[in-house]
Amino acid sequence: MAQTWRDLLFAHWPVPAAELARAVPPQLELDLWNGQAFIGVIPFRMDRIHPRGMFPLPWLSATPEINVRTYVKAGDKRGVYFFSLHATSFVAVKIARRFFHLPYLQATMNVRSEGDTVHYASACGGAEFRGWYRPTGKVALAQPGTLEHWLTERYCFYTLDPHGNVIRGDVDHAPWPLQPAEASIEANTMTEPFRIRLPDAPPLLHFSRTLDVRLWMPERV
Repeated sequence: MAQTWRDLLFAHWPVPAAELARAVPPQLELDLWNGQAFIGVIPFRMDRIHPRGMFPLPWLSATPEINVRTYVKAGDKRGVYFFSLHATSFVAVKIARRFFHLPYLQATMNVRSEGDTVHYASACGGAEFRGWYRPTGKVALAQPGTLEHWLTERYCFYTLDPHGNVIRGDVDHAPWPLQPAEASIEANTMTEPFRIRLPDAPPLLHFSRTLDVRLWMPERV
């Protein structure tokens, strides 16, 4: 698949590794930054979604998405583990669940921009996110060895197939063009379905305007 990600916010919180380990499948190993686990809530918009070699279909190729993720590894390869992914497109949700084995759910979502400010709202059962965010500084690439690089430069995801086998989907894109960001988060219960409590401290925030992405079908590890 190929797609473009736009107006993306990385919102990360440190959480106890033991709390995350209870929610991550035991087949996967938590990846830690100096002994610290992190969880991310990532709102953005996707468009130009299409199988590589084909043209995007206007009625199918765009949807907002918000996902909840943490960081894992299998062997020496670091990647992302998604607790949930919410989108508005019924077809996109069905395709992602069927072929990529990802825990997509259909949500009611509203996204609009006012200048650099993105107003974002998503609701699905008890998982809700509502607020605004925007960039506050210049674009820069995360430097290797920094927390920003460790959080964002991930080129695969891990999930389980229906038989409980670990599978990995590879992702390819240019390094993230990151900007510092600010946000006003009015509601955020995205982690509550997994009994993960976010700390009261403000999250670490980064913004990225646009990124073209390619994805491969997951393969068994």
